[in-house]
Amino acid sequence: MLVGCFGIQRVSVTQQFCLSIFGGEGNRGLVKGKDLKQGAKMRLVGLTGGIASGKSTVSSMFKHNHIPVVDADIIARDALKKNSGGYKKVVAAFGPDILQDDGQVDRLKLGRIVFSDASKRQLLNRLLAPYISSGIFLEVLKLWIKGHKVIILDIPLLFEAKMDKWTKPIVVVWVDPETQLRRLMERDNSTEDDARNRINAQMSLDLKKSQADIVIDNTGSRQDLQERFSEVLSHVKRPLTWTEFWLSRDGALSALLGVIIGVLAGKKFFW
Repeated sequence: MLVGCFGIQRVSVTQQFCLSIFGGEGNRGLVKGKDLKQGAKMRLVGLTGGIASGKSTVSSMFKHNHIPVVDADIIARDALKKNSGGYKKVVAAFGPDILQDDGQVDRLKLGRIVFSDASKRQLLNRLLAPYISSGIFLEVLKLWIKGHKVIILDIPLLFEAKMDKWTKPIVVVWVDPETQLRRLMERDNSTEDDARNRINAQMSLDLKKSQADIVIDNTGSRQDLQERFSEVLSHVKRPLTWTEFWLSRDGALSALLGVIIGVLAGKKFFW
């Protein structure tokens, strides 16, 4: 398995990528937020929020503006696809009752189980974490190879999974508790108790807000959100620092080209 960066068994290629992109492997590669601007090899923007806060809408806005997004929810769904490694572990742990007639995991049924039982929720997180981490790592690797310098990591559990240490800035999409509850009940046509269980199963939005670099208040209209997003987009798309550029893929290629030219010039001089 890949993923030296995020905690799975390391291999040489993974180590090299961690060193190249994130600044190290294991805990040595965890860059403190205040130092990431100077030490990051590309700009990894952390995007998070809470259920029914509007995070997915903001994520779509980034995509619409041609900023690549690595979506942890999509990776988590892939980790539960029939006969995958994550699927087999989850079915073994939770039993065949969580399956649909076609053999796929019934995500709604599984969600009801884990959102009402903290121990089962922790179990599910432990089972899927390696697959989600490796999926995120591979998506970032693909985007780095393509030369992208700014990448959005859309991760609902950004703080809980300690992945906030890899990102700067951290953007939190926030709404007040009453708005969050109302929107969730309307969206899922759920009871108040079910909605509260799902909200309470997550880290509170107020706590996430306190740890954010940028807060997008989404309690207003869609137009209000668009205006706030435009301000955030300008901040995210600001030019890379020289350190960020030289340690991005393009910067690395520029440095390599400079070395090659220097070698050829040296040969010509000495010959």
